Amino acid sequence: MLTVLREIQVPVLAAMLLAGCLAKLARAVRRRSVSDGLGPTALFPLKLRPWAAVTLTTVEFAMGVGLIVTAGRLGRDGPATVVRLGTCLVFVVATCALIELRSVRPDIGCGCFGEFSGSPITGRTLTRSILLAVAALATVHARSITLPDTVAGALPWLIMIMAELFLFGLLSPEVREVLVRIGYSAPCELRVLSAEQTIATLHRSAQWRRHSALLAADEPLDSWRELCWRYVAYPSRYNGRDAELVFAVYLQHRRPAVLSVLVDAATGAVIPWPVSSARPADWRLSRLLHRRSRPARQPELPAWLGDPRGEPPATRAAGF
Repeated sequence: MLTVLREIQVPVLAAMLLAGCLAKLARAVRRRSVSDGLGPTALFPLKLRPWAAVTLTTVEFAMGVGLIVTAGRLGRDGPATVVRLGTCLVFVVATCALIELRSVRPDIGCGCFGEFSGSPITGRTLTRSILLAVAALATVHARSITLPDTVAGALPWLIMIMAELFLFGLLSPEVREVLVRIGYSAPCELRVLSAEQTIATLHRSAQWRRHSALLAADEPLDSWRELCWRYVAYPSRYNGRDAELVFAVYLQHRRPAVLSVLVDAATGAVIPWPVSSARPADWRLSRLLHRRSRPARQPELPAWLGDPRGEPPATRAAGF
């Protein structure tokens, strides 16, 4: 039983390292910042944080892949021992860093699994890191892993792996964050998406590729948000007149809708697309811009105000 318990630590540790590495990469791509959201990088000076984040992610990836590669026949040789000792050292350093981070910056998360690790560091997070270090130390002298040939032989593996994952789940605040995100979706009016994320989404859209040739400048003239949409206006030219190319990006993370329209800069009237990029204007965006540019309707004056005496008909009839 102890032998099986020692052997299953290798795939569990590899899965934890690779999952943490992929989660950090996903957050870096979404936020367009390497060091954003990685807890231990807060211990470094500002200029060194990107390098620290890249180093941490690279080491996690190398250790995770190394554990998988050396789990078989190479597990009998020196490379497996080096990789497993390195994994143990990674978790020991991580535990020390979390303890220091908890005392220096108690308001930020550990960043172990990217954006899912935003809650402050607690005793559960430290306990998880210590147990992972102990598990890595237990694999140093483990034999090479051989997969069981029968269902009866695989049953102890499955039971122990499920029990260990359940234990790590209890010690992981990220599980609650994942369950909340699965079961709850914030209204689009309350979603927090930065202008930089909107610009990045716009540059990847088909609308941008179709109409970017009409831009007169790379920087937008204006950007504003209304409920579930963020609007970005760029300068443009049409038949020698100033125009504005307006994009509307729906505020959602995956496959947001992007609309576009060309309007006259002076009058705000919708301009048909040039022949080179002919396409009907998005009627929803056109109607909204027309509503914004239209002056407020003046109330109609009663007809009796035009009377020289300035008296309403009812007053004259009463003899006042």
